[in-house]
Amino acid sequence: MSINKLFDISRRSLLTYQSALNATSNNISNASNPNYSRQRVVLAAERPEYTANLSFGSGVKLDDIQRIRDTIVDTQIWSFNSKHSFADKQASTLNKLEALLSEPSELGLSNLTSQFFNSWDKLAVDPDSTALRNNVLNTAQNMSGKMQNLYESYTQIKKDLKVETAQSVESVNSYLEQIHTLNKEIYAVKASGNAPNDLLDERGAIINELSKLANLNVTYNQDDTVSISMGGVYAVDRLYSQKFIVEESKGKLSVTTQDGESKMSLNSGEIFGNLNMFNNVIPDYLNKIDTIGQAIYDSVNSVHSTGQTNTNPTQTGVNFFSNYSNGILELNEDLIDNPSLIAASADGQDGNNEIALQIAALQKALLIDGETITNTYSNFVNKIANDLKTHNQNTESYQLVLNQLDMQVSEASGVSVDEEMVNVLKFQRSYDAAAKLIRVADEMFQTLLNAF
Repeated sequence: MSINKLFDISRRSLLTYQSALNATSNNISNASNPNYSRQRVVLAAERPEYTANLSFGSGVKLDDIQRIRDTIVDTQIWSFNSKHSFADKQASTLNKLEALLSEPSELGLSNLTSQFFNSWDKLAVDPDSTALRNNVLNTAQNMSGKMQNLYESYTQIKKDLKVETAQSVESVNSYLEQIHTLNKEIYAVKASGNAPNDLLDERGAIINELSKLANLNVTYNQDDTVSISMGGVYAVDRLYSQKFIVEESKGKLSVTTQDGESKMSLNSGEIFGNLNMFNNVIPDYLNKIDTIGQAIYDSVNSVHSTGQTNTNPTQTGVNFFSNYSNGILELNEDLIDNPSLIAASADGQDGNNEIALQIAALQKALLIDGETITNTYSNFVNKIANDLKTHNQNTESYQLVLNQLDMQVSEASGVSVDEEMVNVLKFQRSYDAAAKLIRVADEMFQTLLNAF
């Protein structure tokens, strides 16, 4: 073997182990980066030199820098990210809805409704009392005010969800554009014969965030690019990036492509959580409030209009409530101006309290699908509480799964500083040995020069 060959092997060794040290240093510097995947140095022997019947090795080369990543675990994480985000979004919204109920408390609709019907019981004791008549009006206003506040607050949350959904869809569009750009960069790096490891990590982190917004399907291509569909709609690859928008039609929200040709079919993710609340859950709750409000309006008016006022002359056919619509239970303004128009008597005689007693008894009447108003509202409150409990449990359950999957990622792709330091020492010693080999080759060359 010539001295030049020895120099060549030594030089190649120096460069190889210097590159190996660089890769190891990169691992150590990214040890705290949650989106980084450990990179492993793969060394290989250079193609040997064949002379006569002999084979002379040509030293070592850096064959590859492998990105250590388990794509199966990544796919599971993306799936559970969507499920967790959906459950968490449902729970957070339900928590706001439940807080607005103020139950159980004196300010809750349940207590205020009971106070309203109880005020009629009190009026029955002294039907001519102006103070007790004012008490009926006050409790009615408190009840209707709470009902209106509840309905308007739920409606406002519904509007807020539409805004949030639009913002989330903008985030989806931004993530898709970033993935599209990274796909092109990864393709170019791969085509040049290099490993786009850091770009793959960057893209993986973006897909991770994207998976929290909607259910997606990721397909890996041979050139390390990915193709992604969201809610069954093709979204992005190396050559194409879709744009999505939020549309409202007949009171229902949906996410469609910008050209309106395709609509996402979502089953998990934060966006689906918003759509489910907007399209199904909150409208159902508002309908429950409407049912209760309408039942109070109809039942009280049907009894009150048959009674006699406390005026001279007496009047009949007077409604206690003037209207009910969209959570607003309006009192008859004439009664507010003149409490004597409250009809507590059935025949207009002094001391007659039959109408007051009949209205008070409505509290226990089966007015809504075989249930009392109180029980119907109680079931409504319990449904929200049970739904909240279910989604909280699902959130915790999915979080436990994600924690376990994160541990698997950490075990496979995480950087162990101790292990990397062992590699540093190993590559450093190999580098030192290569340097000494160059010194030996240099001494041999000097000896040869001196001989001549």
